[in-house]
Amino acid sequence: MGESNRVPDNFQLPFAQRPVVILGAGIIGCATARQLLQHGFSVVLVAEFLPGDQDIYYASAWAGAAWHAAGGITADQRYHQAVTHRVMLKMAQDPESGVCVVNAREYLEQEPAPDSAIWGRTVVSKFRELLPRDYSSIFHCGWAYETLVTDPTRHMPFLKKQIIALGGKFIRQRVNSLQELYQMFPDSRVFINASGLGSKTLTDVQDDRCFPERGQNVFLRTDKCNTLYFRNGEEYTYVIPRPLSQGVVLGGVKEQGNLSPEVDLDIAHDEIARAHRLAPDIVPEHPADDAVSYIIGIRPSRRGGFRLDSEQKDDRTVLSAYGFGGGGYAFSYGIADALTKMVEQAERKNVIV
Repeated sequence: MGESNRVPDNFQLPFAQRPVVILGAGIIGCATARQLLQHGFSVVLVAEFLPGDQDIYYASAWAGAAWHAAGGITADQRYHQAVTHRVMLKMAQDPESGVCVVNAREYLEQEPAPDSAIWGRTVVSKFRELLPRDYSSIFHCGWAYETLVTDPTRHMPFLKKQIIALGGKFIRQRVNSLQELYQMFPDSRVFINASGLGSKTLTDVQDDRCFPERGQNVFLRTDKCNTLYFRNGEEYTYVIPRPLSQGVVLGGVKEQGNLSPEVDLDIAHDEIARAHRLAPDIVPEHPADDAVSYIIGIRPSRRGGFRLDSEQKDDRTVLSAYGFGGGGYAFSYGIADALTKMVEQAERKNVIV
């Protein structure tokens, strides 16, 4: 009796029971892990930085994290953003998620191009074109709508908690190649590279399009934190509300070649000045020193835009999702949805014989 129930030595786990291994635990990796777990897959995340870390290279901890329709992107990329909005709008019902619905005012210095961000009106609520009397004569046009802002200091721990509750596992480890990951998980057949800047240095990826881009923002404590402001054009500026933290994030700036963790006060003063011109009712010209703090993070950017694809390497399916720069949060759950569909396609190929 006992002998007939013995598992053969060469028994292999069924495909769907083998862990999907995700390299990277930023917003892309964690959003994807949550989605896969909700679909019944087993997931392990391997990363140098985990939710809750404060390293400047862990960009997901420092992001502005506003949902803003991007201009100049493909129809598929627009849909990734639309899915993200749908998922996050539902999350906004739970204060622990760190996601909030806020009003938005967007001003454009020039006439919008045919592929501008105005497509976002099909996604956001209460979209309307502003009348000329509603904005300064220096702008060509303006839009008002409701959008979503996410507080990373709350959202990443929220995601980590959800992933663990769903049975996901985190391993803090730096790896130097995908091959090293394959050796750690010899039974796994699906690997997702969501390593951000790591894809530049992984020995079997070495994506030279990846580059670090320094961001520095000002956090201004204020109770006037329920309206987002964007200025598009030469003086690109944003004021992003953080209602749950009673403040606003002022920016922005992108720097290549400067990876300093030290605050550049000239940049900070310029950001405050630009934000004051954009939203004088919220941002005073000279804020009190004790109302101001600073945020520095290194964005995982990529020339030509982010990478999202699937490759077959021997008997492994390797998915890539990295290079989102400052757009990680705005694309996150849509990318997670796309990756989950890719994993399901790999599953189908392996179980339908």
